[in-house]
Amino acid sequence: MAAHNKMSRRDFLRSTAATAALAALAPGLFISGRARGNSSSTPNILLIMTDEHNAGVLGAAGNAIAQTPNLDALAQHGVIFDNCYCNSPLCVPSRLSLTAGKYPSRVGAWGNQSWLPSADYPSLPRILNAAGYESFLCGKMHYDYTRRYGFTEIGGNLNTSVKYGRERRRLPDELEPQPGISDRLTDIGIGQTSIHVHDQLVAAGAVEFLNQRQAADGPFFLALGFVAPHFPLKVPEGYWTPYIGQVPLPVIPEGHVASQSLNYQHLRIAFNVEDVPDEVVRDVRELYYAHTQWADGQIGQVLDALAASELADNTIVIYTTDHGENMGEHGLWWKSTMYEHAARVPLIINWPARWAGNQRRAGVCSLLDLNRTIAELGGADVPGDWNGDSMLGWLDDPNAPWKDFAVSEYYGHNIASGSAMVRSGNYKYVCHARADDEHPAERELYDLQADPGEFTNLAALPEHQNRIRAMHDALVDEIGKDVNENELRFRADCYDFYPGRELW
Repeated sequence: MAAHNKMSRRDFLRSTAATAALAALAPGLFISGRARGNSSSTPNILLIMTDEHNAGVLGAAGNAIAQTPNLDALAQHGVIFDNCYCNSPLCVPSRLSLTAGKYPSRVGAWGNQSWLPSADYPSLPRILNAAGYESFLCGKMHYDYTRRYGFTEIGGNLNTSVKYGRERRRLPDELEPQPGISDRLTDIGIGQTSIHVHDQLVAAGAVEFLNQRQAADGPFFLALGFVAPHFPLKVPEGYWTPYIGQVPLPVIPEGHVASQSLNYQHLRIAFNVEDVPDEVVRDVRELYYAHTQWADGQIGQVLDALAASELADNTIVIYTTDHGENMGEHGLWWKSTMYEHAARVPLIINWPARWAGNQRRAGVCSLLDLNRTIAELGGADVPGDWNGDSMLGWLDDPNAPWKDFAVSEYYGHNIASGSAMVRSGNYKYVCHARADDEHPAERELYDLQADPGEFTNLAALPEHQNRIRAMHDALVDEIGKDVNENELRFRADCYDFYPGRELW
């Protein structure tokens, strides 16, 4: 469908949903070691991406419990986006979508066993390279071991996955609970894991790069891939103590879990997280906060190295994550859902040379919009078939028109059928594809202003049918295909290995 039709649906959705007022500009505040001033050269771009960071577990997001001083300072001296969404609440599809500039279903990034259609696929690092950048990757981006998509890897070989392409669907009625609970919820506590080793290597590699890089070397795009605060939730000594007894349990209304979609029933069974005892929920939530604080410390080392370098004034720093973490909310853990805890992500953009600090943007956006913003900041030519819209004008002027619209998809593991979400204004619409003849498509609609916990599904109410039709049509227009059609494409693509990978 033509772009003007797409925008007209967005305009309709905007006209039927009130959007929170944007904060006024505040006086500029800057990272230590940086000076305010106009840049005379092409900016460097430093993209810091963690794995599985709940957007609400961040001091800058208003969380008084979370201790994230480095990210808080980045936000205080930059612009924080309160309603940014990943384009898939799963590691590999989210990262491949950001890399390719397209929705996951458009590039066959169905699940964690996926890669892009070819090793030389047009990508964000490639178009930046064509614009005169050098694109570097330090850390895990969940790519196949044979592919870097235009990045030069530094800091060690940290992308060693083998992608097979094969995914499976659960039978719709396969809902027999397993005994016990997942080891992910019990193998927790004090200690060091491979995540800590990995992320220390990433921080060290980034620091070494920033110490050695000179402005005369030309502009760079450096993507850092940290894994924390992803499970396993073990932390070094001293990190858990500040959170003991401080993190409240989730509030789950009576009957809410039973009322959820078929897919979310499957996620609880498949991940073995049914009826988790309160004491386990409490410990795991506390440790998640602790792991987030540990990750913040690794990021701080990188930011300190940048501030001490000659690159600081002319480097844009961006922080985000690939998806959130449910943290036991709604009786669910990890990712794979369209609830706010999993689908909404933190996004901070910092460049005091251009934007005064302590700003917020309340409108809805996604990581594909971030992709386009990075491309425009770098002066890169974007392929005409990419999704997303640059936020540069909105960054420059908080009152500039903005689409206030985001889409996310999930076709990954441990579900009976795929799903897709659209957020526009205060409303979120989710469509779960038909699983089989006996299990038709399911719909969810939430008014996030009146019901921020997403406990009241409005989809069956007659007064919301026009809104649901408009949001569903906007979703189809944006992705290019209906959710049910994409589910059939998933099943055709993912029930066999990738060619040449059968023997791995």
